[in-house]
Amino acid sequence: MSSTLTAIILAAGKGTRMKSPLPKVLHPVAGRPLIERVIRAARDAGSEQIRLVVGHGESLVRQVVEPLNVTCYPQKNPQGTADAVSSAEVDSIDGDVVILNGDHPLIQASDIKNFVREFKEEKCDLAVVTVKLKEPGNYGRIVRQNGSLKAIVEAKDASAETLKIQEVNTGIYVVKAGVLKDYLPRIQNNNAQKEYYLTDLIALALEAKLKVRAIPSDSRVAHGVNTQKELAFATKEVFKQKIVQLMDDGVVVIDPRTTYVEPTVQVGPGSVLYPNCFLRGQTIVGSFSVIEPNVFISDSKVGDSVQIRAGSYLENVQVQSKCSVGPYARLRPGTTMMEDSHVGNFVELKNVQFGKKSKAGHLTYLGDADIGEEVNVGCGTITCNYAVDRKKYRTKIGDRVFVGSDTQFIAPVEVGDDAVIGSGSTITKSVPAKALAVARGKQVVKENYNLKKPETKE
Repeated sequence: MSSTLTAIILAAGKGTRMKSPLPKVLHPVAGRPLIERVIRAARDAGSEQIRLVVGHGESLVRQVVEPLNVTCYPQKNPQGTADAVSSAEVDSIDGDVVILNGDHPLIQASDIKNFVREFKEEKCDLAVVTVKLKEPGNYGRIVRQNGSLKAIVEAKDASAETLKIQEVNTGIYVVKAGVLKDYLPRIQNNNAQKEYYLTDLIALALEAKLKVRAIPSDSRVAHGVNTQKELAFATKEVFKQKIVQLMDDGVVVIDPRTTYVEPTVQVGPGSVLYPNCFLRGQTIVGSFSVIEPNVFISDSKVGDSVQIRAGSYLENVQVQSKCSVGPYARLRPGTTMMEDSHVGNFVELKNVQFGKKSKAGHLTYLGDADIGEEVNVGCGTITCNYAVDRKKYRTKIGDRVFVGSDTQFIAPVEVGDDAVIGSGSTITKSVPAKALAVARGKQVVKENYNLKKPETKE
């Protein structure tokens, strides 16, 4: 018999309580759609095939999940959870099947591996994952007899005594494909909602004397997202898990409660994260770097011994080792700061190669520019890179150039090594190496221009 594992993920619900035009499973949890977290957990747990049952917002959901090598199966006329599973064409599945909810973003690959392992060790035909909750609410109750699973009773059908049971159904199942093929078609819709419930599969399997087990798990796996509050809670939990992992790996986190690092980010040991910093995407931070408060870093690479000072914003950039940035600097896509360089407060770099040991201390904009090594860029310097023809041109500045304050470079223009640009200059032509360039209006002084008017007697 095949030992392959197939995951069926149910993601067809409307999510009306989210009160959002976005399909529920596409809402972000710590930067990624919640359905993506479930898909990746299933794949990392060894699922060779992932079948996603879609419904509401199908076209949008497909755009997100199909690049993840997931096959979508539409539930055309939703009639309950058993109907949803049937929509995944179970007749074409062999081996074992894990059935997951698309709105349970806190489930991890290790959880699914444990469910499948216990399912196989117990030689089960069908297993349901359960958790204990202090407030079970509307979850179906797990009724046991002498420790063994006897039934799952829906809350609306439960007696007052049954409602006291705290062990509940998570909606997660592990089952042999043959059991699905044989017993799914036998499920009836003899209920007030006229829907086909997957929980009835348990009753049918028990009646047929199949080996059915309830596998206890952590309450975390049962956290479904149905409201914006539950979404926020899930995001908080994912951030918490990441911060714990970083601290275990030697990262200094000043206040774990107010530090936000997405799961895809890497931070080296010895680095320090201050409160209210936000690291997202494919960001990598090296060792012994300091990220001060209110810093935002997205999809960027930060080297070792770097200081990103308060209020700075980095997006799709590279900052090599021993650099310092900010406070209140903005590094935009395409920028690379070479080793031991510095940009200070209110400096903006866009698509700039900023050379080793170069400095731009404050109030400067450099866009589409190549800046050499050991360049000093004075306060108020800008590159005028966007021309009237709506094209962008580059400014190239050589090594060891001194740029005086309040200089404008009208691109395209080049400045040779060791040149000096006088303060207040507007540079429209290339400057040779070791030259002095001064381009400013001639100063005119008119003495006695502002004589005081004679006092008026009243």
